[in-house]
Amino acid sequence: MPDPFRLVTPAPVYLPAYRAALEEGWSPNTVLGAIATHRELDQIDRNPMAFLISLDDPKGKGPPIVMKDGTTRPRLPGYRRWMWDGAFCGSIGFRWQEGTAALPDHVPGHVGFGVVPWKRGHGYAARALAALLPDARGRGLPWIEITADEDNVASRRTIERCGGVLIGRFEKDAAHGGGESLRYRITL
Repeated sequence: MPDPFRLVTPAPVYLPAYRAALEEGWSPNTVLGAIATHRELDQIDRNPMAFLISLDDPKGKGPPIVMKDGTTRPRLPGYRRWMWDGAFCGSIGFRWQEGTAALPDHVPGHVGFGVVPWKRGHGYAARALAALLPDARGRGLPWIEITADEDNVASRRTIERCGGVLIGRFEKDAAHGGGESLRYRITL
């Protein structure tokens, strides 16, 4: 039997499963947590198609990003894909700046991912990250950076499984919750 796991572009057919994950308390944003969950449920309630369109913004034309502390930052080009194995598994996002691998100081990394608790342990995050790397390479990036908190062993293993090499420790800014984190680089 073929492996059903794949990344999908957010679309109406997948939205009920995504919404159900949010309603179960899962958050696509580890920094904002429940704040992000409630924001997204509200966006889905107000205009489901606009919400879906907002998740695929390769030109960075959407509204500014609202940080945890309420400040806003300019939106970068980027997109989100949903992990799917016949059911919703999680989300992975990719963001970049045109013409450079560098990111603004307020952006901790090129990629963020999260797997719903009931689908963890299947290697889905690593598979999703590996699936994004050809696109990053195709955009001319020589490398991507991705971060993980030191105590998040699962994320660190995922990053390392995909070729991530620890390049340093850094202090997250207050808008990302503060505290120490680890920065990895994956050479493309």
